[in-house]
Amino acid sequence: MAAFLSSRGLARARIQKRNMKIHPLITTTDALKALCERLAKADFVCVDTEFMRENTYWPELCLVQVADTEEAAAIDPLAPGIDLSPLLDLLVDNEDVLKVFHAGGQDVEIVYNLTGKTPHPIFDTQIAMMAVSQSEQIGYSNLVESWLGITVDKGARFTDWSRRPLTERQIDYAIGDVTHLAKIFPKLLNRLKKTGRGVWLDIEMEKLADPANYRNDPSVAWQRIKAAGRNPAMLGRLKALAAWREAEAQDKNIPRGRIVRDETLADLASHPPKTQADLAKVRGLSSGWKDNEIGKRLMATLAAATPLPESELPLRTARGAPLGKEGALVADLLKLLLKIRSREIDVAARLLARSEDLELLAAGVRELPLLEGWRFGQFGKDALDLVEGKMAFAVVNGKLKMTHVDDVVEPVDPAEEE
Repeated sequence: MAAFLSSRGLARARIQKRNMKIHPLITTTDALKALCERLAKADFVCVDTEFMRENTYWPELCLVQVADTEEAAAIDPLAPGIDLSPLLDLLVDNEDVLKVFHAGGQDVEIVYNLTGKTPHPIFDTQIAMMAVSQSEQIGYSNLVESWLGITVDKGARFTDWSRRPLTERQIDYAIGDVTHLAKIFPKLLNRLKKTGRGVWLDIEMEKLADPANYRNDPSVAWQRIKAAGRNPAMLGRLKALAAWREAEAQDKNIPRGRIVRDETLADLASHPPKTQADLAKVRGLSSGWKDNEIGKRLMATLAAATPLPESELPLRTARGAPLGKEGALVADLLKLLLKIRSREIDVAARLLARSEDLELLAAGVRELPLLEGWRFGQFGKDALDLVEGKMAFAVVNGKLKMTHVDDVVEPVDPAEEE
C-alpha cells in the first residue's frame, strides 16, 4: 500500500478534473473486458457490491460497481453469458492497482468465494477513518456527508438486487457508492499523509486482505458461538456440533441459523440429549427431529464428539470470563486510559486496542497487539505503565489526563515546612 500513499499517486488523483463518465449497465464480457483494460492503468479503483444472502448460505452476487477518477460502471454478474474473469483478474491479480472499499469485509468475502483469493493491494476507508478521527465504524452515508456534504438517497438500499430488470434508481444508487468514494479517497489519502499515520494502516489493510479471514473452516466455527465455561467435554461437543451445522447449511445452501440457532447449539452442547427422542424436548428444534434423518445425524455427531484439547481451550480472561474484582478494576482503568488517549490524539479507540486485549493485559498477558509496533508508542507503553503502577490520573483545568507517577508533584505538608 505504501506506493499509493506516495506523492505520485496523490498527484495523479488530483489532476483528474474532467467529469466522470458513467457507463450504461455492463451485461457483456466484451464490454467488461474493455472496461477492465482501462481500469488496469489507474492508480486506484473503488469497488462495491450488491448481494443477497438472507435465504442462502453463500452470498449471491447481484451487482458490482467500480470507478476510478475518470469513469464508473455497474456490472451485472447475473447477465446471461457474462464472464467475470476480466474483473476478477483486475481485483486479485493486478498488484499495480489499489482496490478501495468502504467497510469491505463482505465484498472481499464474495471475491474470495469466487476465486479463492482476495483483492490486493487493498484500502478500506472505514478503517482509515479510524486513524484520522474517533469514528469507530463510520457508515458510508455519514462518510459522504462529512467529506462531500452530500446526502445519500437510501431509498434503494434494501431492494431486491436479484430481481431483473434493475431500475434506473437502483443503478444510480449503486454507482453512487463508488463515484463518491473515488472523490473521497484522495482527500482521505491527503489527510493521512499530513498526519503521518498511513503506515499505521499497513498492517490493518493486510489483515483485511488475509485469505484466512474468509476461508470457511468448519473446525473453528464453534469459536463464534457464545458459551460459558471452559469445560473440555462441553466445548468438544460444541465444536463438533458447529462443524456439523456448517456442513448441513452448505449442503442445503441455507443460512446456518435455519438449521439450528446458536443458543440452541450451545444448549445441546451443555445438556446433550440421551436419545434422539429427547430432541423433541429441546427448545428451538422441531419435534420432527425426534425421528428424522437430520436428528439422526445430530445424535451421531454428539456421540462422536471428543473433549476439546487443552491447547484449544479459550483463555480464562477471554470476553465474558471473570477477571476477579481487582482484575476487573484494573481493566476498567485501562479502558478509561484508552478513552483519554483516543481523545488526545483523535484516533478511534478500537484502532488502538480491543476491550478483550485490555482484560488480558490486566490479567498478566503480555503478548498482545497493543504492545507491538506503533500501538506500543501511542498507547501500549502507557497501558503497561498503568498496570505496573507507573501511571496515574489527574484533573488538569477540569479535564481528566494521565501522567507518569514521577511527574506528579506531591503536595507539601505545611507542618513539614515549619
